[in-house]
Amino acid sequence: MTVLALDFETANERRDSACAVGLAWIADGRVIRRESHLIRPPEMRFSPGNIRVHGILPANVADAPDFATAMAPYLGDLRRGLILAHNASFDIGVLRAGLVRAGLPVPDFSYLCTVQIARRVFPAPEGCGLGKVARRLGIRFEHHDAGEDAYACAEIALAAMREREAADVHALAAALGLPITRATGGPAVPRRAPGAISGRAMAAFPQTPAALRFAMRGSTGNRYDVSFEERPGGPQLRCTCTAGRFGVRCRHVKALEVGDITDLLSDNAADVLLLARMLGAKAHVAGAA
Repeated sequence: MTVLALDFETANERRDSACAVGLAWIADGRVIRRESHLIRPPEMRFSPGNIRVHGILPANVADAPDFATAMAPYLGDLRRGLILAHNASFDIGVLRAGLVRAGLPVPDFSYLCTVQIARRVFPAPEGCGLGKVARRLGIRFEHHDAGEDAYACAEIALAAMREREAADVHALAAALGLPITRATGGPAVPRRAPGAISGRAMAAFPQTPAALRFAMRGSTGNRYDVSFEERPGGPQLRCTCTAGRFGVRCRHVKALEVGDITDLLSDNAADVLLLARMLGAKAHVAGAA
């Protein structure tokens, strides 16, 4: 049976907002294959807290495949195999929610949580978070990168197999008294229509909306407004902060230009993506002229 570790990063608090996936396959006592991909969430709404964790911005996933396309090559292995995940309820929840949101049938999945494995084999007062267990075991990886996290998850399972002298993950689970969970799937559901914000933003490109305005948080918590303006010399962003009022390209403007919504206060994250793409396209045209 195929055994593979799975890890997702999400754009916001919703389970159907996957923005990255990592996978690592185990065979013959080692990791034999690794994959990782960015994913374009169905709604381009990135929460600042999520960005602080994984560093993925809307601009990074603007041209990435959607969930169904990104996961299609791996669904067979996931369906037929045993999935490992650190805090598996989260990652299996993201997998199921992503398939449901894409209007695809959800197959039955078998999975095992490596947090539970670590608590039995590598307990410590500091806890069994992925980074903490990996550090205790000397596993080197870049935390909160989906591909790296999947690799670390797989290595934790392999280390536990060696520690308990188990022939494979199934034997390890049996030795630890951990039942393999089987999540029941379900039929496909109709794909939901895109939300008003994301649908408007994607439909509007490359045409500029009548007005693009963003509320941004300053370093001391003050609110500043950034607006998009068409000028004879090309499009510009103008900010109401002190630097912006003197014509300086301030940090609020620079953040919006690259799709960084960490300090965005207004509820129009999809428009930030539209803006970044629009400015990039105009710069490309200007450079080619």
